[in-house]
Amino acid sequence: MTTTSSDHPIAGTPGDVPAIDALAINTIRTLSMDAVQAANSGHPGTPMALAPVAYALWQHRLKYDPADPIWPDRDRFVLSNGHASMLLYSILHLAGVKAVNPKYEITGDPAVRLEDIERFRQMDSKCPGHPEYRWTSGVETTTGPLGQGIATSVGMAMASRWKASRYNRPGFDLFDYSVFAICGDGCLMEGVSNEAASLAGHLGLSNLCWIYDNNKITIEGHTDLAYGDDVATRFLSYGWNVLRVGDANDVDRLTQCFETFDATDDRPTMIIVDSHIGWGAPHKQDTASAHGEPLGVDEIRLAKEAYGWPPDAKFLVPDGVMERFQELVGARGRTARDAWFDAYERYRVEHPDLAEELLQMQRRELPGDWDADLPEFPADPKGMATRASNGKVLNAVAGRVPWLIGGAADLAPSTKTLITDPEAGSFQRPDAPGSAPGDYGGRNLHFGIREFAMAAACNGLSLSKVRSYGAGFLIFSDYCRAAIRLAALMEIPVIYVFTHDSIGLGEDGPTHQPIEQIPSLRAMPGIMVFRPCDANEVAECWRVFMPMKHEPVLLALSRQNLPTLDRTRYASARGVEKGGYTLADCDGTPEVILIATGSEVHPCLEAHDRLASEGVRSRVVSLPCWTLFERQSEAYRESVLPTGVRARVCVEQAATFGWERYSGLEGEIIGMTRFGASAPIAELQKEFGFEPENVVEAAKRTMARVAGGGA
Repeated sequence: MTTTSSDHPIAGTPGDVPAIDALAINTIRTLSMDAVQAANSGHPGTPMALAPVAYALWQHRLKYDPADPIWPDRDRFVLSNGHASMLLYSILHLAGVKAVNPKYEITGDPAVRLEDIERFRQMDSKCPGHPEYRWTSGVETTTGPLGQGIATSVGMAMASRWKASRYNRPGFDLFDYSVFAICGDGCLMEGVSNEAASLAGHLGLSNLCWIYDNNKITIEGHTDLAYGDDVATRFLSYGWNVLRVGDANDVDRLTQCFETFDATDDRPTMIIVDSHIGWGAPHKQDTASAHGEPLGVDEIRLAKEAYGWPPDAKFLVPDGVMERFQELVGARGRTARDAWFDAYERYRVEHPDLAEELLQMQRRELPGDWDADLPEFPADPKGMATRASNGKVLNAVAGRVPWLIGGAADLAPSTKTLITDPEAGSFQRPDAPGSAPGDYGGRNLHFGIREFAMAAACNGLSLSKVRSYGAGFLIFSDYCRAAIRLAALMEIPVIYVFTHDSIGLGEDGPTHQPIEQIPSLRAMPGIMVFRPCDANEVAECWRVFMPMKHEPVLLALSRQNLPTLDRTRYASARGVEKGGYTLADCDGTPEVILIATGSEVHPCLEAHDRLASEGVRSRVVSLPCWTLFERQSEAYRESVLPTGVRARVCVEQAATFGWERYSGLEGEIIGMTRFGASAPIAELQKEFGFEPENVVEAAKRTMARVAGGGA
């Protein structure tokens, strides 16, 4: 609740800051302290230190309308050091940011109520321990794993440049938004910060500004224990503009830096801000204890006294504070937002096709004919690698969905993920030197050998409503995993194309042969892992996942050729829409079921024929997406995998973990129980048991066990 007690002295913010602004800054600080203390957990020190920084950004620079936190041309604010979440929640509350429901509708309710702050870190509060996209309106991306926020912000900045190039027309600058990210020592220690900063500098993303909280404190103590980087020199070497603020409380200097950022048109900006963690707490300022634990009741009273704050007041929001936000960021944002929508209505008249396309992109919808060019591949015993067929399908979709953009971690020729339309171009700074011509409208992204930054940037692109994809070898999904996990947590439809999916890549050996990656990715909630068995299953995978709005997708594709199945003999590949389907069957009830994904479907089909020649009734089930199959009705799953058929063989060139759910206690699993080896693919298949003969033998053994009562 708002009080009327605003006549107490204001202290704690030096310089010529108006009293109402000092009051607002200290409100951010005290709300943060009180929330952490009430929860008995959290991180009070950074919000106390950075309150003036966030306040200066929001009130004097950010183009943002609290009444419409989803309008397309708003500036993005990312709190990369997400443990300082109360800094963001306090701002969202005081600025009066409105809530958005799952249908992408503004409700008019506050995004963060004072009672949410009072229940910080408690069940169902809109103020969880770390900011969560889709949970708290106004949170642009989930943060907490350090470094990922700033890496994601690079993708957001790329999206702004791409949308400007695609949609802006003379007289219509629909997109010119900037991206601001606050980060800390921990963010810059993480390796992904190097990848992301290097990429942003190379691309000359002058719409990107990182604000580095240089407080020199981590959980273990002073950063001198493990960190001595010359951050300014480091970022200058990346091609960034570097500015310095010697006192985090210096709102005027901060504002000047934002003006310099606006005047810089050829490179991103790093603002290094020297701060004191736990600022104002007499015994805990500049200590590790101010980082990740409550200050304690006595210390909070002393800090409030230092601010000139009523020492016993809790969750105090003085009169005039929320109104001050409306006077500055609110009024500025409302004007900018209204002007944007006025321009958009005129844009719709002059550029109706682009306006409709933009609307579809914002709603995560697809053109009505988006799948009109999906190829149908004729039966072919030689076939093609699923990475190759995927390249054809990707290009067919890209021709109909102009906002499908992406690239690889320097592996596009191998992953076959280049958009080949001559007009697609490469996303590059317009003045890119040497052999890198392009512009910001290019649809082919070149991430360099930066897998983690690629995945995080793809998240940022997706959060900006661009349909993004990133590609690489499946073994290197390990480098991407943390970002993939955040995509799943945020429920955003990023597409990950990972090729060279098994020991089938052969001579490169075990360092490049993924074994445990597929099972571990399947264990991640929310992600749709597809491993298609032939070219037509690849096409159907795209038909299934492209309309999805909330699921990230991973395609695991082969390096080696796989036969394109004769669908007049086998079931239609449309069965992919169910996640798993009966591919080949027998008359009557099968005696054994052979279950496989990807390249291992083919030895199962050969085994099926051999068993049939011996009078054994078998069924082959292709199971390209477990998660999707598990979403089907019990009746459908029973029709494919009847519980009465206990003799089962599961086959996949991956660790066996997880297959128990389908094999049962009496079945067998043919998989990888150790790392692979460097050898031609035929030798590897023989060595590890992925031949039809071994599948047949396994089928007979499991049938015998079932017949013998499991003995």
